[in-house]
Amino acid sequence: MSNIFTRIKDSISADLHDMMDKKEQKNPIAALNQYLRQSEQEKERVRKLIDRQYRLKEEFSREYLKAQDFAEKRLKQARIAEKAEETAMHEFAMKEYEEYQARADRMKASREEAIQQLDMLEQKYEEMKHKLKDMHLRRMELMGRENIAHANHQINKVNEEASDKPFSRFAEMEQYIENLEYKVNSAYYRSTFDSKIAKLEKEMNEQTN
Repeated sequence: MSNIFTRIKDSISADLHDMMDKKEQKNPIAALNQYLRQSEQEKERVRKLIDRQYRLKEEFSREYLKAQDFAEKRLKQARIAEKAEETAMHEFAMKEYEEYQARADRMKASREEAIQQLDMLEQKYEEMKHKLKDMHLRRMELMGRENIAHANHQINKVNEEASDKPFSRFAEMEQYIENLEYKVNSAYYRSTFDSKIAKLEKEMNEQTN
């Protein structure tokens, strides 16, 4: 049964990857935008890790100072007990001193390691930000080139359509306007024809009289 589910999962995964590949081929800018969004999310996760590393460094610092203070306190107490010839108290103070000093040394080493790791993370984070900025700028350049390519395609398409037809769209519009003007002029001529004939007839009658 598990093999069946594994094959189904692999099949769905393969179909998904195939679909994403086709999408990238069809619209590479959209695929690039998706990749940049994912990269920005990764950058945000790294920033949170750096913030966490800062907090850890501060915690190590506090624990180091606390342990060092207790170690110095116990060492001072051990010397007092030794002078007072209080053997049991001296042994207890020295044992506590050694434990606190070992803890302080460990916290000091952890703090130094955390600082080194923090420096490394910050350097890599800065590199990541620069690379992402460069990718955003390159995306802008690609979008500009894509816009020019689309514009040239549309221009060529219009020019090809105009050359393939007997009349371009502009020529068709000019023909339409000429036909419209002819119809208007013809209608005007017909509407004034009767009055012109009447005027001619009146002039001819006056000449004969």
